[in-house]
Amino acid sequence: MRQKKFILEEKDIPYQWYNIQAEMPNKPLPPLNPSTLKPLTAEDLSHIFNAECSKQELDSEHPWIDIPDEVREKYTYYRSTPLVRAYAFEKALDTPAHIYFKNESTNPLGSHKINSALPQCYYCKQEGDTNVTTETGAGQWGAALSYAARLYGLEAAVYQVKISMLQKPYRSAIMRTFGATVEGSPSMSTRAGKNIITHDPNHPGSLGTAISEAIELATTTPHCKYTLGSVLNHVALHQTVIGLEAEKQMEMAGEYPDQIIACFGGGSNFGGIAFPFMRHNFKDGKHTEFIAAEPDSCPKLTRGKFEYDFGDEAGYTPLLPMFTLGHNFKPANIHAGGLRYHGAGMIISQLVKDHFMHGVDIPQLESFKAGMLFARTEGIIPAPESCHAIAAVIREAKKAREAGQEKVILFCLSGHGLLDMTAYENYINGDLQNYHISDEEIQEDLKDVPEVSADHVKKN
Repeated sequence: MRQKKFILEEKDIPYQWYNIQAEMPNKPLPPLNPSTLKPLTAEDLSHIFNAECSKQELDSEHPWIDIPDEVREKYTYYRSTPLVRAYAFEKALDTPAHIYFKNESTNPLGSHKINSALPQCYYCKQEGDTNVTTETGAGQWGAALSYAARLYGLEAAVYQVKISMLQKPYRSAIMRTFGATVEGSPSMSTRAGKNIITHDPNHPGSLGTAISEAIELATTTPHCKYTLGSVLNHVALHQTVIGLEAEKQMEMAGEYPDQIIACFGGGSNFGGIAFPFMRHNFKDGKHTEFIAAEPDSCPKLTRGKFEYDFGDEAGYTPLLPMFTLGHNFKPANIHAGGLRYHGAGMIISQLVKDHFMHGVDIPQLESFKAGMLFARTEGIIPAPESCHAIAAVIREAKKAREAGQEKVILFCLSGHGLLDMTAYENYINGDLQNYHISDEEIQEDLKDVPEVSADHVKKN
């Protein structure tokens, strides 16, 4: 019988995370203090984040960072996750490509987000914090953070993008089940939220608005730290458990990926699966292609601009060097709530800029069509975010068929869609539509991006 699943024993779960910053040909530019335009230190960041994550954020020296024993023990609750050969999916596509997926939907929270929520809450507890706060889009990160906070005896407050909260009510119910308080963003509970609502009373919310509110709460509440589910370097670091496991599992399968694909919002699951394999491109002469699948309605990698920009709408965050559509960008109300973010992570932005990876844009209807095919062949209903990765896989599998090329494709199934059935029902009923943003709209939103010259950064 052919082997479909490849699962590691608990002893083979990684003991260290991989820090790609230490081995990149060009290091990411530093985050800047928006007032002084000087590079931030770990001490500066620790006013918002816990001290250990602030240190990890700027670490460009150590390629391997130890996973705390207690965190690794919590990883054993649900890791390793399976690597799966998608035989039925391949057959439906009539492709010679071998398609594998790393199934991050099997853990109790339903997505990859718990991989970073656990260490972030662990470090906060170790440093004496009592409260954590965060933003969430579709709710996968908010659910993971709420659970991890409960494990470590922390109080959690979550700002969920308002339109996603309406689209996916059970995700906020999950957060509350774990004891978190949940507010729809923008809300009237913070100065940032009030300002946004005053300017636009019908604002549907975005990850940018929710980040503003969460940071305001963290900086005005004693013993409270802000936690983040994507974009920043330390989050991608924690997610490398995905790729490190996948390396060993691909060895078990006797193959090596020609292409690695994942959906892309801020970069957590994409970086998590890509970075461990990318080090072999840097060091061992491998030529794996890395493809980030983003929504056509939020195309920062393909149509955004590489600039210093705020990570939130109110301008509370440091200035981050990234591909951005502008921090005032208001994304369309697509159902892939986790991908509705204006900017890309700093590491991935630098790697895209240096042509080590690239993005592709996926229209909403194409993504759901892909998810439907995957569900009907592999028996797993993927999250709307993951559907973007699957759509990109289908494009590449068709190219392989046309070229008669037996290439190996690995993608990350970042989460399941069992709490997203309203979106699937809308697709089946023909009630979804594509959203496309014009070049004129992008240029208008980019007008408010701060002007920071590369020369200024080099001098400082």
